[in-house]
Amino acid sequence: MPTITLPPKENALFKRILRCYEHKQYRNGLKFCKQILSNPKFAEHGETLAMKGLTLNCLGKKEDAYDLVRRGLRNDLKSHVCWHVYGLLQRSDKKYDEAIKCYRNALKWDKDNLQILRDLSLLQIQMRDLEGYRETRYQLLQLRPAQRASWIGYAIAYHLLEDYEMAAKIIEEFRKTQQTSPDKVDYEYSELLLYQNQVLREAGLNKEALEHLSNYEKQICDKLAVEETRGELLLRLERMEEATKVYRHLQERNPENWCYYHGLEKSLKAETVDEKRKIYEEAWEQYPKGLVPRRLPLNFLSGVKFRECLDRYLRLNFSKGCPPVFTTLKSLYHDKEKVAIIEELVVGYETSLKGCRMFNQNDGGKEEPPTTLLWVQYFLAQHYNMVGQQTLALEYINAAIESTPTLIELFVIKAKIYKHAGNIKEAAQWMDEAQALDTADRFINSKCAKYMLKAGLVKEAEEMCSKFTREGASAVENLNEMQCMWFQTECALAYKGMNKYGDALKKCHEIERHFVEITDDQFDFHTYCMRKMTLRSYVDLLKLEDLLRQHPFYYKAARTAIQIYLGLHDNPLTDDSKEMQADTANLSDKELKKLRNKQRRAQKKAQLEEEKKTAEKEKQLKNQKKKKEDDDEEIGGPKEELIPDKLAKVENPLEEAVKFLTPLKHLVRDKIDTHLLAFEIYFRKEKYLLMLQSVKRAVAIDRDNPWLHQCLVRFFKGVSESTDLPVAVRTVLKQEITRLFGDSNASSFNQEYLSKHSRSIPHRVAAAKMMVYMDSSTETKAMELATSIDESLVNRTIVICTDVLESLGNGVLGDCKERAEAYRAACHKLYPYTLAFMPPGYEESAKMANGDTSMETEELTNEM
Repeated sequence: MPTITLPPKENALFKRILRCYEHKQYRNGLKFCKQILSNPKFAEHGETLAMKGLTLNCLGKKEDAYDLVRRGLRNDLKSHVCWHVYGLLQRSDKKYDEAIKCYRNALKWDKDNLQILRDLSLLQIQMRDLEGYRETRYQLLQLRPAQRASWIGYAIAYHLLEDYEMAAKIIEEFRKTQQTSPDKVDYEYSELLLYQNQVLREAGLNKEALEHLSNYEKQICDKLAVEETRGELLLRLERMEEATKVYRHLQERNPENWCYYHGLEKSLKAETVDEKRKIYEEAWEQYPKGLVPRRLPLNFLSGVKFRECLDRYLRLNFSKGCPPVFTTLKSLYHDKEKVAIIEELVVGYETSLKGCRMFNQNDGGKEEPPTTLLWVQYFLAQHYNMVGQQTLALEYINAAIESTPTLIELFVIKAKIYKHAGNIKEAAQWMDEAQALDTADRFINSKCAKYMLKAGLVKEAEEMCSKFTREGASAVENLNEMQCMWFQTECALAYKGMNKYGDALKKCHEIERHFVEITDDQFDFHTYCMRKMTLRSYVDLLKLEDLLRQHPFYYKAARTAIQIYLGLHDNPLTDDSKEMQADTANLSDKELKKLRNKQRRAQKKAQLEEEKKTAEKEKQLKNQKKKKEDDDEEIGGPKEELIPDKLAKVENPLEEAVKFLTPLKHLVRDKIDTHLLAFEIYFRKEKYLLMLQSVKRAVAIDRDNPWLHQCLVRFFKGVSESTDLPVAVRTVLKQEITRLFGDSNASSFNQEYLSKHSRSIPHRVAAAKMMVYMDSSTETKAMELATSIDESLVNRTIVICTDVLESLGNGVLGDCKERAEAYRAACHKLYPYTLAFMPPGYEESAKMANGDTSMETEELTNEM
């Protein structure tokens, strides 16, 4: 259909439609569309239909919008406006690839349209089509050579393509066009100069970068960045005397910055311990109150010198009363000799302070205030917690609490000790105690909520967080809006622990959506950063977005989701009523009555909660409706609701697991768990070549990892027993297995592994599990291997002992439930505070001891 040209009156209306869209006056825009389309001659005018569709899309009417835009496009296929509008529609739905195709079609009919070129360049940088971005920016530069953004965009394209020299030349050509006085302070010009210097440094042109810095120093606003960059460049150019002066000056400016001391070490070529120590001794004299120059030498000193330096550092901190002193020393705890010196010194302080209120009565020093002893005990509690002596740690923290029962930090550490001791419920109670001392402290509130979630107290954690969330909305929804991912991660783990897989998956998917939103949010910065000239920050943002899913929050959520989906594949959820019938079949009348009462109470509680949720939802819907009426800028439709039951009963759990795995395989290759999770998925899908790829990558990271060993044994066994593998695949697998592990079969490989790691408990447990996996007749031997907790064995932890106890209960180590009780009792002696090793009925007796008789009272009432 040929393009319809509008007469002057309708053309003026069409221009007004465009203006209304630009100014977000969507209702007025629709009125003008109606005026044009009501004329029978222009009822099918393509561009007007497209603009009407675009306006409706901004008002959330997506389906109508697509119908109108497609209709408009069919009526005028040669219109750049129709193609551009269709591209904008696709862009609003995050279909960037489709939008790019639309923009390219639009440019066929109007190749020099600036707006379309700009929109295309935004999508290209968003999708990291860097070659295409460079071409588009070149076109924009040719069309608008006087505009700053044209030059900057073109330079950034080369920078991101790592053609640094070309990027530097473009920036220099643009800089020459900027007429600025050498004495005038211009922030945007300053940022341009710093960006230019960054490009020169990345190009390896260190000499040129240093000259550039010296030439334009007066015009750069960020004086600290100038000095730090100069120091870095002088080190690269090995101009050590000048670098020393720069770092001395920086040190005077901020004597608590670690980087300046490291720079000074390099510039003075201090390689021996004495040379390094000399630098810090000078700093002690120059900055007598400085903590960093006293802390850094502890990294390289040893023996007597370490003791002397540590003594000065600790006395200074304890006298001042610095709570984070243990945190600053935590990195030294890998060295057993240093740990012994720390313990000897601080225990000596405690003894002396108790006796004569001095660090050492033989020194003849001044008397310390009573608070010094408090901070020494606080430190010792953390120290003994770190080295795994929780009983001693509790003694010290209890002594500190007895002397100062109003100090929040003491209760926080007591909670932490119980957490590390394996009693998270007790830990949550003490953290709640800490929170009660200062209800206005958001940090303690969050910490308390986190501990409650770890203890499985989800409702209590939500109530705790509600003290700081927005009124009128539920805490959970508000935390989701604020992208509070620590809360959602802990929630997911808590629900997983309670076997509420749907709720756990909902939290994991919410975190995934946050990362999608963060990726989409960068779209607004492509034009903003070039306009404001924050170019260094912009390039850093782009690099960060490329590696976004490396973040621990995403990794934790993805790992949790994958583990749940693997569990759902192995044990799909069945009908609850059938399970209930099977459970109640073996109960006595009294037990059945108790169970019915319990179910009734739970049902009543669930009903009340549901009513509360419904009321909250209705309130929120009213608010949203009101907001929609008031706001003419409502864009896009609502997201698909995440329903726990639907998520837990997904048809293909492994495919869902792969969606979470894919970013990890690209971005978190250095973690062995990534490849082992990949193996677990492919093992269930029987994809042997992908299994091989996963184990090879894992072997390159840690060949002796216990989980990897279990994967390898299952892989060997699977390959040897599989009969339907293609000949070519079987040949490749056999070759790779032989190349990696020799000619050993699964059984002999397991035996070799056990011999190699006979003293390590996690490795023994892995080998024992595989013995039972390959041959159930080896149960007795496997059980003996796994349950040995002799003092001569290494790597014994609460986590591995808990894993063994679970394996004894669920049959992974064979049918050995009797042995489980003996093992639990042995572990309880070693770890007396750990909940997992407490005797049966411990929790009920603890509740009774705390006076929690509400349940019994309710049961009696129901029976009456």
